[in-house]
Parts: sequence; C-alpha cells; structure tokens
Amino acid sequence: MDWINPVIPTAKSSWFNPKNPGVAAVAVAAAAVLVAGCSSSSGDTEDPLSGGKSDGKTVVVGSNNFAESILIGDIYGEALKAKGLKVSYKPNIGSRETTYGLLKNGSITVLPEYNGSLLAYLDAKAEQKSKETVNAAVKAKLDSKLTLLESAPAEDKDSVTINAATAKKYNLTSQSTLADLKDAAPDLVIGGSPEFQTRQQGLLGLKSEYGLEFKSFKALDAGGPLTQAALKKNTVQAADIFTTDPTILKEKFVVLQDPKNLFGFANVTPLAYKSGLSQEGVDALNAVSAKLDTKTLLDLDLQVQLENKDPLDVAKAWLKSAGLD
Repeated sequence: MDWINPVIPTAKSSWFNPKNPGVAAVAVAAAAVLVAGCSSSSGDTEDPLSGGKSDGKTVVVGSNNFAESILIGDIYGEALKAKGLKVSYKPNIGSRETTYGLLKNGSITVLPEYNGSLLAYLDAKAEQKSKETVNAAVKAKLDSKLTLLESAPAEDKDSVTINAATAKKYNLTSQSTLADLKDAAPDLVIGGSPEFQTRQQGLLGLKSEYGLEFKSFKALDAGGPLTQAALKKNTVQAADIFTTDPTILKEKFVVLQDPKNLFGFANVTPLAYKSGLSQEGVDALNAVSAKLDTKTLLDLDLQVQLENKDPLDVAKAWLKSAGLD
C-alpha cells in the first residue's frame, strides 16, 4: 500500500493542484480537520516537518498522509507507551518520498509501511513473489540506518477501482481484470495521488504491464476523501483506491483484478530508525504485527473513515482487545 501534508503543498500525496486552487483550499481545510482529529494525545504531537531529531529517549512515531497510516501510527505509539517507552507523534506528514528521508536522518523513529510498496520505491524493477522474498529484498535495499520489523498478515494494496456507472457502461465486474479495461481506458479520467502518475505501481506500470492509456490523469489525494468523492461524483471514472477502503462497499465501487501483480504485496510493516528503538520497542511492534490481520484492519478503517471515530480511541480500544495495552 503504497495518503495531505499539513505543510502545504506536497504529497502522495498532497492534495495541492496548482491548476485548481479550490482543491488546495479544500485540502488545507481537510488537513486541519484530520490532524486535529488524530492528535495522538495532547502535548505529544510535533510539527511533522520540524526536522528535529529524537532526543534518544523519545520514540517519534510518524505516519504518511492518509487515514490508515495515521491509525496504524497511533496503534504503534500506544503499544510502545504500554511498554513504558516515551512516545511523541508526527502524524500525517506526507508521502513516502518525504517520510523515508525523515527516517534516514532520525527525525522520526518509527513509521507504518507496506512492504511491497516500499520495495517498489526502493527498486521499481524488483520482483515480488512472496512476503518473505519482498522483505528480504527490502532489507537489502534499505539505508543502513534503518531496519524493517516483522510484517503483519494485514495487507492493503493500491488498486484501480471504477465507479458503479463505469462498471455498468463497460460491463465490468469484480471478476474483471485490468486488461479488460484496455478498450475503455482512452475514454476515462483516472485519479489518484500526484505520485501515482510517475510510479511503476501507478500509470507507468499500468501502461507497460496492461497497455492502459487513459484520457487524462487528475491529481487528487492518496486514496483519501478527494479521490473517493471524485469517483463517486464521476469527476474521475477510475481511481487508485486502497483495498481496505470501506467506501468500496458503501459506494458499490468495483475493484479490478491485478493478475500480473503490478501492485505487489502490501503487508503492514513497521519501518524503524535502528538507533532510536530499543529491543523492547522492537518486540512491542512485532507483537502488534502478529495480531493485525486484514479483516481487523478493515474493521478499524471503517470505524475511523465511516463512523468518524477518533483514530487514537480506535487504536487504544483494539490494543486492549488484543491484549497489547
């Protein structure tokens, strides 16, 4: 799974579109609401891009700019607190293009990642045959200051998803593949994060692997509310939507199958700055991974994204139910 940046603009996505300042205004407002809603506990949330390094005693938990990452970041942080570690949060930072650098320089200590998406970022040509081979390849490519912890069974992939009207028009179903979209693609606008346009796990791969060439691309957010709304309103007919997004069921969107595995594996995996995390911290995060499966993640996402619950409250409740508090 390879979602706005409170420091506007940027992204996977940033919601800023220089050709549409109205989108930027919406993005700023949305970012403010999201950051406020996920404030992981008053007094311990930092400016995401302040650049200050951890003091060595505090584990700085970051998250990318989409709802699920913020939620998982809260789960990680609260699990670490339960073991007596001091934690601060840098939520909703931006895309991997930003957060990977912040990890390397020690500005953040821990980040929720998606193993296959991270590998595609580190090596666009790497094959993804299994979770284990993906993780081994990631570890071989990682900066030496970083370490990949244990992957969870929970998986959340990018996907090309179409709205119900488009599915009906072109006779496409949940059993249809991306290849089945080839004839329709020239008539369709596809939306997603700005980075989706230039990533192999995006438009580049859709063209090279499936021959898909769309009418145009609309830069939105990374599977977030702007993308969901655009797909619902038919502003875009196809979009990069994450497979654990509860709006797929709510809006009767259709996720197209990816038989060539372009979007690879996307197991939720903690990525950490080695010297900033004790073995006790490693053990706590690996324990979270052992308990987090896809069904659970979908339920937690639903609570945050559709029921509008505070992600910190959702994180705490799940950790208690899993015996990790």
